[in-house]
Amino acid sequence: QVQLVESGGGLVQAGESLRLSCAASGRILGIGSMGWYRQAPGKQRELVATISAAGSINYADSVRGRFTISRDNAKITVYLQMNSLKSEDTAVYYCNGDINGGYGYTIYWGQGTQVTVSS
Repeated sequence: QVQLVESGGGLVQAGESLRLSCAASGRILGIGSMGWYRQAPGKQRELVATISAAGSINYADSVRGRFTISRDNAKITVYLQMNSLKSEDTAVYYCNGDINGGYGYTIYWGQGTQVTVSS
């Protein structure tokens, strides 16, 4: 069973930083793209950033220049460094990964971690 577990969320003030981590565990034969998404109250889940297995990166316009996604393939972990946080970044942040758990590649999701930015 493949699991993704996020950590690093919390309550910060506007302008401060947070670093989210997402570690994959279980029977993992291969990992493709990994990414971060977020969902604010009353809104749909939206893409924040993705990183491919080869290291190609994509950011949402709203976070480009403030957030940095990275991955450590040896640790099967993806990170999201969030700087200059704004109140509008408040949301539950979810990581996902395109993972081969033995039955082909499937998208797995973490349980989410709350990020709250006070202004």
